[in-house]
Amino acid sequence: MTIRHSIMDDIPTLLAISEEAKGIMRRDGNMEQWGGDYPSAEVFENDIRRGVSYVMEHNGETVATFAAIPGPDPTYATIYNGQWIDDIKPYIVIHRIASRTESHGVMTEMLNFCFNMTDNIRIDTHRDNHIMQHLMEKHGFRYCGIIYLANGDERLAYQRTI
Repeated sequence: MTIRHSIMDDIPTLLAISEEAKGIMRRDGNMEQWGGDYPSAEVFENDIRRGVSYVMEHNGETVATFAAIPGPDPTYATIYNGQWIDDIKPYIVIHRIASRTESHGVMTEMLNFCFNMTDNIRIDTHRDNHIMQHLMEKHGFRYCGIIYLANGDERLAYQRTI
């Protein structure tokens, strides 16, 4: 797999992959996360302009997307019912992870790529996103507590440092 920065021409593909990811979540019982048109073309455009949006390609086909955003992230400033493993070192937050249904090995490739950027990564997910929770634990992330998004939605927060 290869990873590159997303470009504006990728947006229709990013939207299609996001819809596929929503289908995966809904089939697994995660009915709330990524409701409505989130993530929208505007969200992807903003990520691309900021240089934090990436696509993963396999055999020339885009199979996944994610955003790797340098901290600090304001929603991570306060954590409830726990604490961060390391609250001092700089970190990146990985958001908007989505892949095609038939894709395999996406999380491993993405994390290897991101750990080449930093040794401190944070990720949050919805309480009903059991797939992501399993992947976090499988890849050595530790559950740290609860954070709240700007809109008040609760998320389970994970961190891994190497």
